[in-house]
Amino acid sequence: MAKDYYNILGVAKDASPEEIKKAFRKLAHQHHPDKEGGDEAKFKELNEAYQVLSDTKKRQAYDQFGEAGVNGQGGFSGGGAGFSGINWEDMMRQSGNSGGPGVEFDLGDILGDFFGNGRRRGSRQKQGGQDIQMDMEIDFIEAVFGIKKTVELYKTEKCGHCHGNGAEPGTPIKECKTCQGKGTVSQVRQTMIGNIRTQAVCPGCQGEGKIAEKKCAQCQGGGVEKKQVQIEVSIPAGIDSGQTIRLEGKGEAGLYGSASGNLYLNIYVRKSAEFERQEDNVLSTIKVPYEIFVLGGKVTVKTLDGEAEMKVPSGTESGKLMRLRNKGIPHLQASGRGDHLVKLEVDIPKHPGRKYKKLLKELSEFSE
Repeated sequence: MAKDYYNILGVAKDASPEEIKKAFRKLAHQHHPDKEGGDEAKFKELNEAYQVLSDTKKRQAYDQFGEAGVNGQGGFSGGGAGFSGINWEDMMRQSGNSGGPGVEFDLGDILGDFFGNGRRRGSRQKQGGQDIQMDMEIDFIEAVFGIKKTVELYKTEKCGHCHGNGAEPGTPIKECKTCQGKGTVSQVRQTMIGNIRTQAVCPGCQGEGKIAEKKCAQCQGGGVEKKQVQIEVSIPAGIDSGQTIRLEGKGEAGLYGSASGNLYLNIYVRKSAEFERQEDNVLSTIKVPYEIFVLGGKVTVKTLDGEAEMKVPSGTESGKLMRLRNKGIPHLQASGRGDHLVKLEVDIPKHPGRKYKKLLKELSEFSE
């Protein structure tokens, strides 16, 4: 069954990017695997939905073709899901082709006319590098204030010997004989509606239109080689579990000098023993002596920034939530911070002395 990403996040199809982000953060916090009662499968599903709907291009593809549009299945596949329900005869008539034996037409032209995005013949499509997805686990405080981290991975990089062009240094690069420099080759298939001509990336030059006379001895003409690399990453302050950092051009290097893919880091924040995150607020619990609840006074609270003093009014009840403004988590990519919520619980002595017991007894009698 196809997934409804809008339904998964609980937002309308015309929801704004801000509404989508807010819904994701709320649900991700609720279902995080590290949280008691968390649901790892649901968390992954939420992250998948957010990755699509938060990206303008992926969202447009999803809105047009559904899940197939973002899984690389939106193209023609001989009657595949991407074009089910299309009347091919109507499409041919609109393109000036009646079909039938002996008739040849360009499928790319027909699809271009039908969808209103016709392409130029012979355009070359470079084979760019693949994206890389990685998980990164960081400490709670690192997520709060941000930090620089180094990621180490083994991936394809531009060849250092030929600098990515695939040719042995000092040797020429010539026009590809297979495609005559076009970067594409035509393929004709006989069908019951006529001969279908399609354009494909040239297998000889991989769409470049040129080819090395002598291939690079180090990379065998591909222009890339596998290397162990270190990449410095700036983790922004306020980031939360389930969010992704995109490093443009830091994925796998593209063949023959084409563009590199991107590196996506999926962030997971370790739990804190002292603080609980509630969106951009933090919650902590402190023990307060009984007499301060009754008489009022000042208590010391450990905050994200260190110790702070807080005034407790007389007559405060145990379980009361106090608020330290602007002591919470920095807003992600925005100014300001959330608040620190402090839950007060009565501190009952485990081994009270005689004098303490006597005073409590007298106080109890006085209260009566």
